[in-house]
Amino acid sequence: MIDIKQFAALQKQSKNSFANQRQLMKKVMAGQTVLCSTCKQPLYLLTPKQSRTSSNASTENPEKSGIRCKKGCTDIQLDFV
Repeated sequence: MIDIKQFAALQKQSKNSFANQRQLMKKVMAGQTVLCSTCKQPLYLLTPKQSRTSSNASTENPEKSGIRCKKGCTDIQLDFV
């Protein structure tokens, strides 16, 4: 069972993680170079239009839109409306 202090710490960690991820997305979408924290490769944005026309995308497993590195260490899926 989790106590109140542990839950508060988990909430704070989750809030900070969300804020960091949001900042990362803003930078990538603004065209700034952001490196993957694991493999140090640049992150790139794949829009829905790009994912449909991607040469890597097959009909069975098309790439989803989002932010990722080439190795796949970072893979943030985004829904565009």
